[in-house]
Amino acid sequence: MHKNAPALTPELLLGGYASGIFPMAMSRDAPDLHWFDPPRRGVMPLHGLHVSRSLRRRVLRWNYLVRVNRSFSAVVAACADRDETWINADLAEVYQSLHLAGHAHCVEIWQDGGLAGGIFGVALGGAFFGESMFSRRTDASKLAMVWLVDRLLRAGFTLFDTQYLTPHLASLGGIEIPRAHYVAQLGAALRLRADFTAPPPATPQSVLQRISQIS
Repeated sequence: MHKNAPALTPELLLGGYASGIFPMAMSRDAPDLHWFDPPRRGVMPLHGLHVSRSLRRRVLRWNYLVRVNRSFSAVVAACADRDETWINADLAEVYQSLHLAGHAHCVEIWQDGGLAGGIFGVALGGAFFGESMFSRRTDASKLAMVWLVDRLLRAGFTLFDTQYLTPHLASLGGIEIPRAHYVAQLGAALRLRADFTAPPPATPQSVLQRISQIS
C-alpha cells in the first residue's frame, strides 16, 4: 500500500519509520516519493544470521578493512548506482542530513584502498532500518552484513528492518513477518536506547564467535 508523500524532511522520515511506514521513489529521476506499508515486512533476525562456510572463510581471511561512518555519502551513492534504484536525490539528501544528526549510519568494507561494499540505514531507538547495500567485490555486501549484525547486537538493537525480503537477504537468514508482528516488535524496539557508535572495534574471530553463539 502506498500514497504520494509530501516534501520529505528528516523529521518526517523518522516519524514515518516510528509509525511503521517508509518512503521510496519509483526511480532515480522520479520527482515524487511514496509511502509504503506492506502487509508482510522483511526483517533480519539478529539471532538468526546465516553465515555459510565460504562466508566464514572470507570473514577470517581478513584481507579487508571495516570502517563505520567514514564515507557515508559514498555508500549511499554506490547503493544508488545501478540501473534501477528507488533512491532519488531527495532521499539521498535526507539520508545525509540524518547522518549528520547521528541517526543514519553505514558499515563499509574496503579492499586494496577502495570502497568494496557496504550497507547504510537509519537508527531510531533500538530499531535499525536497513536501506540498501552494495558490492563491488565478491561477497563484500555479505561481509558488511556480518559486521553490521554484530554491531547491532553489541549496541543493544533488537529490530533490524529490511523493508522487503530479497533473495540475497533470504540467503543470509532474512524472513518476512506479518504487519501486526512487525508493529509489535517496532513498538518494543522504539522504547530502547541503543547506540550504533558505542561498540569498540572487534576482530573477525570475536565476531564469528558471537554470531555462532547466537545463531
